[in-house]
Amino acid sequence: MPSQRPSAASESGEEERAFLQTRVALFWKVIFFIVLLGCALGVIGAVAKPGGDLVFTLASTANAGILWWLCRRGQRSIRFSRVVEGGGLLLNATMSAPLGRYLLAGFARDHSIVSAQAFLIADSYVTMLQVCGMALMLAIRAALIPSTPRRTILVTALYGVPTILVTTVLVPTAHGGLAWRALDSGAYPELPATLAMMWGFAIITCAVISWVIYGLRAEVREARRLGQYTLEEKIGEGGMGVVYRATHAMLRRPAAIKLLLPERAGEKNLARFEREVQLTSRLTHPHTISIFDYGRTADGVFYYVMEYVDGFDLERLVDEDGPLEPARVIRILAQASGALSEAHALGLIHRDIKPANIVLTERVDEPDIVKVVDFGLVKTLETSPGDVAVTNADAITGTPMYLAPEAIASPDSVDARSDLYALGAVGYFLLTGQHVFDAPTVVEVCSKHLVEAPMPPSQRLGRAVPPDLEALILACLAKKRENRPASAEAMRVALLACADAGNYDVAAARAWWADRGATIRARSKAKRAVAHAATMAINLRGRAGDRG
Repeated sequence: MPSQRPSAASESGEEERAFLQTRVALFWKVIFFIVLLGCALGVIGAVAKPGGDLVFTLASTANAGILWWLCRRGQRSIRFSRVVEGGGLLLNATMSAPLGRYLLAGFARDHSIVSAQAFLIADSYVTMLQVCGMALMLAIRAALIPSTPRRTILVTALYGVPTILVTTVLVPTAHGGLAWRALDSGAYPELPATLAMMWGFAIITCAVISWVIYGLRAEVREARRLGQYTLEEKIGEGGMGVVYRATHAMLRRPAAIKLLLPERAGEKNLARFEREVQLTSRLTHPHTISIFDYGRTADGVFYYVMEYVDGFDLERLVDEDGPLEPARVIRILAQASGALSEAHALGLIHRDIKPANIVLTERVDEPDIVKVVDFGLVKTLETSPGDVAVTNADAITGTPMYLAPEAIASPDSVDARSDLYALGAVGYFLLTGQHVFDAPTVVEVCSKHLVEAPMPPSQRLGRAVPPDLEALILACLAKKRENRPASAEAMRVALLACADAGNYDVAAARAWWADRGATIRARSKAKRAVAHAATMAINLRGRAGDRG
């Protein structure tokens, strides 16, 4: 049987701990209900003839139930789970070993068996049933609980010891009881040897089950590794790639990894994806997502590693909490403006500013931190012919609800002020909980962006909105670019100059996060949750072309 690789055999880490605890609990849950069924059948049979076999069955049921309960509570260590697994099995074997002898004694009593030959046949029959039940239990254990083949061999072998010993030294009597016998008496010499042979087959079967399942789990773990990172849950998917939460093997630092979707791995898309990360990696503003690394896997899958933000986007925030107070809108827009100001200074425009691409999170020292994410449609203000070919300038790119008029009429002419239009639309959404323009079709939405003046937020809400903030948002939504703020930095300055700018301070933000933030974050995670294990059909044993 092939040996497992050391990396695959590692049982460390939060994921392994939680998985082991869950599986040990599941195993004892299954055993509890199986034994409970046997106990119920025993009660039915023992109404007229109560006996010791029922006592042992009840004890086994209680044992399985207690162990299941222990593994369901709190966070148990790997060592604790292994003790519950192995110690529980040994205790179960010790209690169930005499059961076969009592069953045989009762069978002999009820059927008036007195001859040695009849005893041998009955003994073999009852013991075989008992061994089959034990083997089934150990097969369930091998299938459910992660274990190396070597450990499975050891656990299975030890589990059979009590039954073999009891079968060897206890003999049913014709009166329905049990008696000790001398090991050299020669009575029923075939039974212990036959039992040992049958249990050997059970050991081999369970070891093979563990080898196959443990090996498959090792392959999955290996497939989920990307250099020093281990992929975990999928947290998002965009037009160009899919994003997974990941953990660095040495630093234990969480990160987010974006991979180019295999079906989009054409030469043009690959060039665009690589260009995206190269441009984004130039951004260092505290309110822009940070890029840690990028490269390609051994089989050519392009990826990049970025900062993991444990929060939720503005779309989720408004969906869960409704329109925001003006002072908080100012705070959020000012941070986003700062991120755009750096990007525009470097000659980059985002082209897809929207609530879903602005994430809200918190730090230990400061809550309500904004991160602008997903520069997948980023465009340089000074493009080379190659860049134009990659970005497909003649196509409309972005999200219809947040497209500037020029992005619709002349996509190649978008500039920094197009991002400001989209940011104004985000501010409108935060204030009112509604989009600037709504219509049944994308064409109608685009038409409204081109020709229709937006309804003032105060009119949309039916209540007053600070005039300076409302005027600034409507200025961002001007059809002509020259009527919008001159730059993202100018917009940030104007936001901070609003009368309500200081009314939502750190204390207010911290109070909100304590009251609502954790709940919204948990709901957001629950709604985007997929299978915890990421499955990628790619060879990740090495990385070609890594940046280093």
